[in-house]
Amino acid sequence: MPATVPEVPDDRIRARQRQLAGDLRAQILAGDIGPGERIPSTAALTRRYAVNNMTVTRALAILKAEGLLTGHKGRSVVTTGRRPAEIPAAADRPPGGAPATVGEVPAPAPVAEALGLDRDEPVLRRHHVRLLDGEPAELIWSYYPLPVAYGSALTEADPLPGGAPAVLAALGHPLRRAIDRVSVRPATVTELIALRLPGDVPVLRQFRIGFTDGDRPVEVTVMIKAGQRFEIRYDLPVPPG
Repeated sequence: MPATVPEVPDDRIRARQRQLAGDLRAQILAGDIGPGERIPSTAALTRRYAVNNMTVTRALAILKAEGLLTGHKGRSVVTTGRRPAEIPAAADRPPGGAPATVGEVPAPAPVAEALGLDRDEPVLRRHHVRLLDGEPAELIWSYYPLPVAYGSALTEADPLPGGAPAVLAALGHPLRRAIDRVSVRPATVTELIALRLPGDVPVLRQFRIGFTDGDRPVEVTVMIKAGQRFEIRYDLPVPPG
């Protein structure tokens, strides 16, 4: 008997259940399968991917762990309607109302380079954890040169009224522009545990440099976002043609 030819080819890299989960995830997050809609039946998925029922069950378990699907034995599986939170890039600041862990640390190499400091020169670091729906969704570290932060509210763990930009402005260092470097990579062990990631979900890394007057860097913020929880929106001006 000839082997079944799948409608969706095998990428020969990932386990077949992860390929199936990836395709369904893309359809759900794009809205092609809307909130509360049934996903294709197990029979349809086994034919489409030329897999057995157990492979389909494992794929659906991946998406249930990510909060994208819900269902019970003997009943249809539907989408939960959970979508990534949309965040405007320009307004994506560490939460002013969240308590912070604050202390002096040696500047990591990329931070030192961005701030124009010697490697391992002491800087002030503020660390936040952003929650979504009561769950950790983002790890945030903000770094400041000691001459900028010394003696200010930035050195305190209390929430910052108006956030760090307001404090910097009051100190005479208003933020005039910022550069974002955005990348995607697999999570580290520490990130996977801290963000409670459901398996091999990638993280979105933003490395932001904030500049004050004279184009002087005064703040570096590193944001590690759970990849399945966020979309970043950029509103970009279009130059005249």
